[in-house]
Amino acid sequence: MHIMEGFLPITHAVAWTVASAPFVAHGGHRLNRQMREHPQTKLLLGAAGGFAFILSALKLPSLAGSSSHPTGTGLGAVLFGPPVMAVLGTIVLFFQALLLAHGGLTTLGANAFSMAIVGPWTAFGVFKLARRMGAGLGLSGGLAAGFGDFSTYLTTALQLALAFPDAQSGFTGSFLKFTGVYAVTQIPLAVIEGLVTAMILNLLASYSRAELQELAVLNR
Repeated sequence: MHIMEGFLPITHAVAWTVASAPFVAHGGHRLNRQMREHPQTKLLLGAAGGFAFILSALKLPSLAGSSSHPTGTGLGAVLFGPPVMAVLGTIVLFFQALLLAHGGLTTLGANAFSMAIVGPWTAFGVFKLARRMGAGLGLSGGLAAGFGDFSTYLTTALQLALAFPDAQSGFTGSFLKFTGVYAVTQIPLAVIEGLVTAMILNLLASYSRAELQELAVLNR
């Protein structure tokens, strides 16, 4: 993650694009409604997209054909919900592929599914669960970002294992190998992203409380 241009077989690239498309389309509708009903949160919306772009551009070499990095999507998922983050994350991936040669256009669907769909939905679920258990805003957001980050890489490992099963142990053996290699870099990155996200949410609670109330983040 991001999986580089041309690395996936064409049938896999198409399948992941088809799987991602409904989520992105639904997210586009939710994003339009968000901007129409809450125009005062546009600046925060742009900041969430910029946060994801910057963090996910800080890549470390990992598996051949991919890289390890924070995702930055957990923050946006907490603030605006997973559907909106599906659009923001896909836009981030598109421009990174064009401007930074990070990821690719043929693998955009696969990268979007792992980073812009699975990651945000995992983060949102963890955040709501932590809040219901009585955790504070910062801790809940930090856990959400960390688990969302790692779920992205588990999904990428699954995508690569499906495309490149091991000759002896098949899909299972390939998946275990990919997750084992990713874990070396991704667990520390997930922890760091969680800490940064927790800090940002605490700052927003202090200085942008009105916007958080408008987004109902404090009530989740």
